[in-house]
Amino acid sequence: MRVLVVDDEVRLAGALKRGLEAEGFTVDVAHDGLDGLWYATEHAYDAVVLDIMLPRMNGYRVCAALRERGINTPILMLTAKDGEFDEAEALDTGADDFLSKPFSYVVLVARLRALVRRTRGQFSTDVVVGPVRLNLAARRCSVGDREVVLTTREFAVFEYLVRRAGEVVSKRDILANVWDEHYEGPENVVEVHVHALRRKLDVDVIETIRGGGYRVRVP
Repeated sequence: MRVLVVDDEVRLAGALKRGLEAEGFTVDVAHDGLDGLWYATEHAYDAVVLDIMLPRMNGYRVCAALRERGINTPILMLTAKDGEFDEAEALDTGADDFLSKPFSYVVLVARLRALVRRTRGQFSTDVVVGPVRLNLAARRCSVGDREVVLTTREFAVFEYLVRRAGEVVSKRDILANVWDEHYEGPENVVEVHVHALRRKLDVDVIETIRGGGYRVRVP
């Protein structure tokens, strides 16, 4: 799972990064609101850990801006404050959960995993994008009444894009999540698989975003 940590406390952010990576997460870090907004907009994450008190742009505004842009990545907000009004404002701006500093690291990891499970659970066994239907349980794909035979990797690439439908997904994100973060081969392996998907699906659902990556069209 890939997580973005946005916190201006450098030591805390570094500790979170090391701890989460030890738990098997892939972690990016930003130290102010504008950088955090850019990372969360330009890259696909399974969750965002977002501090409220940030330089240049506070966490409330970052969260609200992401939701306005249609980015529904789960957000766990952190704050040094402790009060029901802060929690209410965090949730009202679009956060999915809230944790006050100082917090238990064990609780933070558990809440992150729960957020990701909850979000993934929003997808039914059948996922439909235009004329394309994916059966996630049976790992089968069809276009209308025509079954499309995909390799395991092709299915994984398409499933990842579908889960991020409407978002621009970079080749690096696909490599990190469908292959793994330690893959050292050429990035054009993604192009090869996307080309194969387009040929087999024979419908216009995957668009190329120049300089950005790919996006599954949302009807």
